[in-house]
Amino acid sequence: MFTLLAALLLSGSYSPRGDYYLSPAGNDQAPGTSSAPFLTLDRARDAVRNFRHSHPKISRPIIVVLKPGTYPLATTFVLKPEDSGTPLSPTLFVGQDATISGGQEIHDLRVNHKGWWTTNLPAVRTGRWRFSQLFVNGQRRFRPRLPKNGYVTIAGEVPPTDEAKGHGNDRFSFHPGDIQRSWSNLADIELLCFHTWDMSRMRIGAIDESNHVVTTTGPTGYDADWAKFVKGNRYIVENVREALGDPGEWYVDNATGDFTYIPKPGESLTTSKVVAPNASQLIDIQGQTAAKKYVENVHFSGIQFAYSNWNLPPQGRFFPQAEVDLGAAIHATGWRSGSIKNCTVSHVGEYGIELASGCKNISIQDCDLTDLGAGGLKIGETRMFDDEDDTANHVTVNRCNIAHGGRLHPAAIGVWMGQTSHNTVSNNQIFDLYYTGVSIGWTWGYSKSQAHHNVVTQNHIYDIGQGVLSDMGGIYTLGIEPGTEITQNVIHDVDSFSYGGWGIYPDEGSSHELIENNTVYRTKSGGFHQHYGQENIVRNNVFAFAKEAEIIRTRAEDHLSFTFDHNIVYWKDAPLLGSNWSGDQYKLDNNLYWRIDGKPVDFAGMHLETWHAKGQDVHSLIADPLFEDPSHDNFQLKKNSPALKMGITRNDSFSKVKHSLRGISKQAGPPPAFPVIVHL
Repeated sequence: MFTLLAALLLSGSYSPRGDYYLSPAGNDQAPGTSSAPFLTLDRARDAVRNFRHSHPKISRPIIVVLKPGTYPLATTFVLKPEDSGTPLSPTLFVGQDATISGGQEIHDLRVNHKGWWTTNLPAVRTGRWRFSQLFVNGQRRFRPRLPKNGYVTIAGEVPPTDEAKGHGNDRFSFHPGDIQRSWSNLADIELLCFHTWDMSRMRIGAIDESNHVVTTTGPTGYDADWAKFVKGNRYIVENVREALGDPGEWYVDNATGDFTYIPKPGESLTTSKVVAPNASQLIDIQGQTAAKKYVENVHFSGIQFAYSNWNLPPQGRFFPQAEVDLGAAIHATGWRSGSIKNCTVSHVGEYGIELASGCKNISIQDCDLTDLGAGGLKIGETRMFDDEDDTANHVTVNRCNIAHGGRLHPAAIGVWMGQTSHNTVSNNQIFDLYYTGVSIGWTWGYSKSQAHHNVVTQNHIYDIGQGVLSDMGGIYTLGIEPGTEITQNVIHDVDSFSYGGWGIYPDEGSSHELIENNTVYRTKSGGFHQHYGQENIVRNNVFAFAKEAEIIRTRAEDHLSFTFDHNIVYWKDAPLLGSNWSGDQYKLDNNLYWRIDGKPVDFAGMHLETWHAKGQDVHSLIADPLFEDPSHDNFQLKKNSPALKMGITRNDSFSKVKHSLRGISKQAGPPPAFPVIVHL
């Protein structure tokens, strides 16, 4: 009976009767009843801990009910092994329209002669509060930037200072006027410097206006070309007080504490809620992995987690890929048999949720992760462990909306899985990101990897890249990954800045993967691209409407790269096969190809007869697959399709993925885009 009760509570379909209650109007000296609730999560946690100590044999759920309202956090809410439940007696934190907030509302605003809202914040002036995000009525607002639209570019490369040698770049030359020494509070101005698949966010250390050279307070970290300040690379200058002037912009002077916000049309000082984050982390679940002491059987349901802080460190910030060193609003290490269900994580400065080492049997279900400074979820870590049980594993991410990410850190991922195994990412909508949707693995090449048996299935992944960064995929993989399955996903509208806007992208060393029954369309650089890897199976997919090439293979090796079998490739004017098709260590057969502009089909520059002579596509067909309505994104096959006669099946996964996912919570609507895309 108690297991059913717990399931009902976690599904949100049951109004619980709690053991302890919290209210924003509560009192931690009260008994914690419905009529006399506690005020804080810490007090409720301690009450549960003491109750379990006094009742070690209890066999029903212990329920903490958060009554409606907002619960501001003075410090991060921490759970430790002594806060564990049991399989028969889990601990449930259940919200009733409740928000756990790391934000602080800005009061005492006044309207100045320009119609701007102003106040003075003593905590900022004294250095006790720093924030680089602002939210008005649940909508993210951005600091003033230059240029107002698009980018400026690096005028030339400058050798690094002696302090930075061997650690990347810390100087570049700029075009006259793009950076000015006369600007206010130079130390608080940030340079958003775009590389290839990442962005450095740097602080100004010094400006030599006569030679037009800016020196940053720290280096980019690596001497590789992809980490340098290269001539022609784009950058944005952010938090320039002299650029303040457009509705929705704001500025806080850290030296004086003076705060200014320019209201957007329709915003009223009397009805608007202006919030800046204060706490950088909301929840920290602290299992002790090395000691095998875990936080077990703790669940969260029906709670909104909102407003977490992130500030640029004095030396600036650089990381080469995926923003993997960033933290999360909800962080867990050594969390076992727990869940986050029917929750919202929004308005955060880093990732939404991070499940680090030792997390196992965790379910993230029916959640909205939106308006994210970085990405949605991180599962696992970049490091490997001697005991694979110390990795994060057996995590399920199901029926979630992961959207509107990268608002501070554009290279972040929707769902990032590092050295981790036996995870399932299914039935999610992942969209409006500036880099990859789902990433699996963290081993380049054929070295040891602990990423395996991960399943990514029936997800709708779209509006990826949006021309901000390069070298990305709707789904991206790295390293040897036996048992990994990428199946029945719908991926579309992947657009990079320069090269590399791919749909499914097995990168360096990706091996032993099954890529099956996916529908991929409207990608910039190709529906499928394998950099290099071994013995992947690409079967029964649709790849359509890529702009540069349809199927890409980069590196020839002395083993079988992949088998490409029973796929439909449907395109207009790009080449069918792109990049490197030298050698014969690939196998293509039983595919259906159709070029809708009527031009002849060639295979990496070869006529069909020559391609057949290489043993490729001997049983394939060039014919119209007879999709229902491809111009309107309907790739179901008509009953008389030649694909069906070839044994190509469409098991209705396309329709199911596109139409069965639940809608995202509207709240205040989607947040404005990253500042390089200006529709604020």
